[in-house]
Amino acid sequence: MARIVADAISKNVGQQVVVDNRPGANAIVGMELLSKATPDGYTLVMTSSTQAVNATLYPKLPYDSVKSFAPVSLVASTPFIVAVYPALPINTISDLISVAKEKPGQLMYPSAGTGNSTHLVGELFSAMAGVNLLHVPYKGSGPGIIDLIAGRMSVIFITMPGAIPHINSRRVRAIAVTSSKRSSIMPDLPTVSESGLPGYEASTWYGILAPAGTPRRIVMALNSEIVKVLGTPEVKKGLYVQGLDPIGNTPEQFAAYVQSEIDKWAKVIKASGVKLE
Repeated sequence: MARIVADAISKNVGQQVVVDNRPGANAIVGMELLSKATPDGYTLVMTSSTQAVNATLYPKLPYDSVKSFAPVSLVASTPFIVAVYPALPINTISDLISVAKEKPGQLMYPSAGTGNSTHLVGELFSAMAGVNLLHVPYKGSGPGIIDLIAGRMSVIFITMPGAIPHINSRRVRAIAVTSSKRSSIMPDLPTVSESGLPGYEASTWYGILAPAGTPRRIVMALNSEIVKVLGTPEVKKGLYVQGLDPIGNTPEQFAAYVQSEIDKWAKVIKASGVKLE
């Protein structure tokens, strides 16, 4: 995704935008590098919803999750899909809640690891629905969907790209998306909120940050270019293929959104007692 946006900006401004992958420590490595970079607009980070989770999950980050950065724009988001083992009598979110209440602690859902977003969206669901879904952490997302297909798991909260092949083959049954609005990629699939749990929303999102102290005029120039390319057919198509809905907003809107996400996941993590193993 970062390359799609970077390549489009490169064409527009006539200057190469280089994507330098810096994986490690749940994205903390890249964020620390940005926090120490010169605030001149030449070093940016494609952050994600992991930033909001890390703010609470890691008590001693080498940067401040808000004050160390200058938000530029939200780029895109993708909902999770709630899917179930097809032999279960669950076709809606209301059905899922009813069965979970009838069988507390018996419906199991996998995640890609403790503290992963695929874990926390399940904790949020359990808290809001007043049910007890049993969390089973795996190492990565692949084993969890395999066990759902085999009937060893009951329900899964999974990213759209990871779910679609199994939905199309009818090996799992999709019952809802976790976003506040229906996805343009799967418009016939209702949201969790409209199908049994009002107010529920959770998405994986991506956005651009600059270092704190980056001059306002530079932030606004970057924002203008990013929003511009997100509106082009080429970039939209590239993001849709990856299951992403392009967004684009103002620095102020993005800053407010990041803070709201930090606050939301802090409540979930503290209430559920989630700690890294």
